Amino acid sequence: MTTAPRPTTVLSADEARRVALRAQGLLGAPDRRSGVRGVLRHLGAVQLDTISVLARSHELVPYARLGAAGRRTVEDAYWTGTHAFEYWSHAACILPIEEWPHFAFRRRAYRNRPHWNHELPDGAYEQVVKQLRAEGPLTATELGGAKRTSEWWDWSGTKVAVERALMYGEVVCVERRGWKRVYDLAERAVPQALLHDELDDTECVRRLVGLAGRSLGVGTRADIADYHRLKGEQVDAVIADSGLVPVAVEGWSKPAWADPAALATPPRGRHRTTLLSPFDSLIWERARTERIFGFTHRLEAYVPKPKRVHGYFAMPVLAGGRLVGRVDPAREGRTLVAKQVTLDGARAVPAVAQALVEAAGWVGCTDVRVERVDASELRAPLVREVARAVA
Repeated sequence: MTTAPRPTTVLSADEARRVALRAQGLLGAPDRRSGVRGVLRHLGAVQLDTISVLARSHELVPYARLGAAGRRTVEDAYWTGTHAFEYWSHAACILPIEEWPHFAFRRRAYRNRPHWNHELPDGAYEQVVKQLRAEGPLTATELGGAKRTSEWWDWSGTKVAVERALMYGEVVCVERRGWKRVYDLAERAVPQALLHDELDDTECVRRLVGLAGRSLGVGTRADIADYHRLKGEQVDAVIADSGLVPVAVEGWSKPAWADPAALATPPRGRHRTTLLSPFDSLIWERARTERIFGFTHRLEAYVPKPKRVHGYFAMPVLAGGRLVGRVDPAREGRTLVAKQVTLDGARAVPAVAQALVEAAGWVGCTDVRVERVDASELRAPLVREVARAVA
């Protein structure tokens, strides 16, 4: 690890929290004119995930920042025209199309990768490219089959080939249809001015480190590396030239870096009250979430049911710039069901009620039912507050 220059700026823990919230678009007036595409460019990456409870995560992220943007509007903003592409960043993410050249380092790494979990059958890659050129855009099923058996990992040769072509950058996912990727050739889907791998690895990583710093507002080396899943050594090699500046944050044991624009004006404005996807970039990194909010969060969807503490898809509740509780939601017809609620004391009740009712309206529910509240004495106040908000 390189030694960071001595910082000239010291932030209190509270200032760092507000800087992070504003950088993530959750403090201050939302930019409604730029809409969902503006949220995507502001964050630099929006994570995709298969789980859908209230909505899929890539829908929940702009909802948390803009309010009740129509779900069709969200999908169209991502996939209509050449505004975004899907690739491996923090995880599988939707990314602004202008960042295509800056992922050349990752495409090169995949092309040079010596070992893969799935074996690529002879001729399958060439056949997929040929078929897409003639008939695309197509799903893996339309190309000849996504799986050989019902097991999710048992990919067909066609699926292996088209996913390899996506990683190499010869193929792009141009939309999701019934949650299936729709593939087309990059030469058709990516604007010609961007369709190149000319930038060297250093330039690519420098850009992504700078973007991560701006999207985080302030972060440690580990925070910045995690945003686009870079290695710590990659961050070390470029951070001095990334445009970020060293800062010290009270209570943080590690050196930090900040976006100078985030330090130029005090972070003020209206706080959002909202449910957050567990895959929201505000809370991607557990150690950072604990450091900034004093809040420990873990996705329990893949935890055996008897061992879950907060529920299958527990969504943190953001209010007043703090994480004040969790809701594990479900839908039954036109009722949003809060199966399990955790509250940070009675003061969290109005905010959680507001978040529940607003989310219900967004997904077309007309009623909210509260089931279990971990602090049982707070269930009745929450039910009353929900009823008041619905009325």
